Amino acid sequence: MNRLKIGYFADGPWAHKAIERLLSDGSIEIAFVCARSDNPDMVLKGIAEKNLITFLVNSDINSAAFMEQAHNFNCDLFVSMSFNQIFKAHIYNIPRLKTINCHAGKLPWYRGRNILNWALINDESEFGITVHYVDDGIDTGDIILQNCYPITDEDNYATLLERAYEGCATTLYDAIKSIQAGITDRIPQKFISELGSYCIARKQGDEHLNWNQTSREIFNFVRAIAHPGPQARSFLEDFEVKINQVQYIPKARNFKGIPGSILGVHRDGFVVKTSDSFVKVTQWGGNLRKLSTGDRLK
Repeated sequence: MNRLKIGYFADGPWAHKAIERLLSDGSIEIAFVCARSDNPDMVLKGIAEKNLITFLVNSDINSAAFMEQAHNFNCDLFVSMSFNQIFKAHIYNIPRLKTINCHAGKLPWYRGRNILNWALINDESEFGITVHYVDDGIDTGDIILQNCYPITDEDNYATLLERAYEGCATTLYDAIKSIQAGITDRIPQKFISELGSYCIARKQGDEHLNWNQTSREIFNFVRAIAHPGPQARSFLEDFEVKINQVQYIPKARNFKGIPGSILGVHRDGFVVKTSDSFVKVTQWGGNLRKLSTGDRLK
């Protein structure tokens, strides 16, 4: 099998596990690592320096200067893993095998940002990891390989992250090996869906909890942004409450009431009315006064 020379654009734990997998394969050479410019990944820099790989930081990979620099590495393939710049055609077409991206989402349905959060909010039974070719759109290129992983009620953002770190490394490596072997099947996303869907980036303020949702929706929302996410937020008078975990009770009685009302306080949590029934908050924090039955969260 011919040796494959890669340019690696990357950031974060996703990138760390994947690069270690690639470095363990003697038939793959990493010519350079390009990190995010706003906050360069020092772990990734350490891995690059340890393995005598050129470490680059550039705020505009689409510039003429970077284009010339990238050409000089004579790579067969560019790989993007959690990189935050958009590749334009004159850059992604430089390598003879073009440019691929590893995306922690089931394409074409989960393009965009904060995919694991949205998958939990949407009560999905699985999430996907997709390696695809880069084109002029956002996560719209032809699919090379996609693996799916189950989501259960025991999962939250942290457990999905850990599974995704491992899954990205495996899926990316397998996709690269298929490209190296010349046995890749390109699947245009329009063959799956003509439109697909796009998830927008979550921002400050999106963590505010709406008690007028159903118990299931609140359960999914809280676990979707649990630590290491921002955690769901509510207010008791002027005190902010951080809610990291709620217990969903499938057979809880459906009854009328005022959503956000505290129905009971226990040693291990407190029960809150939702639009259809109630949930039990089991992990919370904040500079709070003592909670009492009858208090209202908002």
